[in-house]
Amino acid sequence: MALDHNTTLNSLGFAKPPSETRVVVAMSGGVDSSVVAAYLADQGYDVVGVTLQLYDHGAALAKKGACCAGIDIHDARRVAEERGFPHYVLDYENIFKDAVIDEFADSYLAGATPVPCIRCNERVKFKDLLETAKDLEADCMATGHYIQRKMGPNGPELHSAEDANRDQSYFLFSTTPEQLDYLRFPLGHLPSKDATREMAAQYGLAVADKPDSQDICFVPDGNYASVIEKLRPGAAEPGEIVHSDGRVLGSHEGVIHYTIGQRRGLGIGGLSEPLYVVKLDVDKKQVVVGPKELLATRTIPVREINWLGDEPFTSRKEWHLKVKVRSTRPPREAIIRPLTDTTAEVELLTPEEGISPGQACVFYASEGSRIFGGGWIWRGY
Repeated sequence: MALDHNTTLNSLGFAKPPSETRVVVAMSGGVDSSVVAAYLADQGYDVVGVTLQLYDHGAALAKKGACCAGIDIHDARRVAEERGFPHYVLDYENIFKDAVIDEFADSYLAGATPVPCIRCNERVKFKDLLETAKDLEADCMATGHYIQRKMGPNGPELHSAEDANRDQSYFLFSTTPEQLDYLRFPLGHLPSKDATREMAAQYGLAVADKPDSQDICFVPDGNYASVIEKLRPGAAEPGEIVHSDGRVLGSHEGVIHYTIGQRRGLGIGGLSEPLYVVKLDVDKKQVVVGPKELLATRTIPVREINWLGDEPFTSRKEWHLKVKVRSTRPPREAIIRPLTDTTAEVELLTPEEGISPGQACVFYASEGSRIFGGGWIWRGY
């Protein structure tokens, strides 16, 4: 239905008063999503807060910097009570295990370096939770992510956050056009995290000074190997540490204890040249090490591509864009050559070090802030 040009849209983009606009806010219990909920409630929207219980948080209860643990559920509920809107806790433990944790374990055992936070957004928060929001007859769902949704000539577009230090676009590349239509990101335009904390203080939120979540929520202390050993007992098989020239340099207790690009803690001291992990060969149970130049990669096979461009992905032989292959690195110039609708070969104009299967390759506009989607790096065979 075409909107009457005299109709004014509310701040979430709907042609009706905020009081008649229901918005589900995904609340982790942290400062970001709490500010989103308080801000929208303050604007008069019909806010419903939803918090997901994602895993058995016995071990995580006392852990600072994990989201969706017991204390976080309490914090989210308190914000809802203080601001006067309903709040629900949904037990998503089984969904989270099936959709995120199991794949994390399997891909790690296969020698990859997975990014489970992306899968969580893709398969849990923006899939099942989004469906729940629709079941609650919400007009849209809002989150505390630092990313922007802007209206373009062909519909909503995904753009990097105003604050490059807080930008979470790397973790949200798999947001589909249909999801983007329904999602709202009220914090994406803020200049800094300080601005978010100031808003939290203005609203009198107890979480205003709460530390940001760190690490992967179900991996205490960032020790991936110990989590894998719990999930897949006995799966870590010992093998050889081999130089790229074929020499056997030592032994290891399982490839899960190593990552591509690792230099320290290899257990092969006394060598004159600094060596890095350049390959994890799960089939041969080998950790392959070599000089730093072997880490440089120019060509990357990418699959499971989510394309957010205006034209079909395969409508061109080449796309000249920027890509980001690690969340902590800036986007670099690249040529993306589509093979199918969901696979491509990405050529980096400047080689990058430490690229590993299991990581994301996210596509950015050469100029400006728009995100064109991305895909998953794999071995290519």
